[in-house]
Amino acid sequence: MSPTPRTVLITGTSSGIGLAAAVAAARAGWRTVATLRDTTRAGALRKAAAEAGVELDVRQLDVTDEASVTAALDGVIADYGRLDAVVNNAGAGHLGTLENDSVADIRSVMEVNFFGVLNVSKAALPHLRAAEGRLITVTSVGGVIGQPFNEAYCAAKFAVEGYMESLAPVARTLGVSVSVVEPGAVATEFVNNIGVDLDAAIDAGPYTDALRQYIDRTAEQFLDGSAQTAAGAAEAVMEALHADRPAFRIQTTDWARTFVGTKLADVDGSAVQALTSAWVA
Repeated sequence: MSPTPRTVLITGTSSGIGLAAAVAAARAGWRTVATLRDTTRAGALRKAAAEAGVELDVRQLDVTDEASVTAALDGVIADYGRLDAVVNNAGAGHLGTLENDSVADIRSVMEVNFFGVLNVSKAALPHLRAAEGRLITVTSVGGVIGQPFNEAYCAAKFAVEGYMESLAPVARTLGVSVSVVEPGAVATEFVNNIGVDLDAAIDAGPYTDALRQYIDRTAEQFLDGSAQTAAGAAEAVMEALHADRPAFRIQTTDWARTFVGTKLADVDGSAVQALTSAWVA
């Protein structure tokens, strides 16, 4: 008798890291439930799976809708009887600053990037306890270092990291491993979904010059070929899935490790402020 394959559920798999992680997990022998908010956007996912010669179970899951989350998790357990790992990857970018953003804008960013992670994690934990499984969340180096014009996004990612760092020792007492994966710049559609046309004139009132400077710096990072591939970032997700004792915090590149290390060694905050101030000067 062959062993029952382990089951992993991954959110936000329509593109980018989520898509790459779903294909990589299936290739590694995981029974992979690839979820996305809008299943009509699954074309690229299905194509990538076909090209890799793997099968995915593509399902609808909206991380901001508790009923959708419950239905998806219940369906997985009904069909497979177990859930061994969850990868929280779904998220949304946002570019803006406090004076120009509405509080509703900021709440929306938190709803997807923070509360969406909690919705999925809470529903999954009873099943992960039963399997002594793994809870993995793709955050960002922006979950460690606050970055100009990313206030709402970084706040959400900081919140995720703080929550998971606090949860990890508690979950470990019941056999569940908790990790966060911290990518830097990744060449995905994500940067195109932050609500800003990089080719258009930016009018941010008194913040216009600083925003232009930030966008020029960021566009160069994403467009000059130095950004990491989604497949490369997905390798860190695979590390969290497969390591005997995965680290809590896993960066996806040497650059990300150095960048995050700046903050973790920066007791008074001066090193980070000097670094990020140069992005908008």
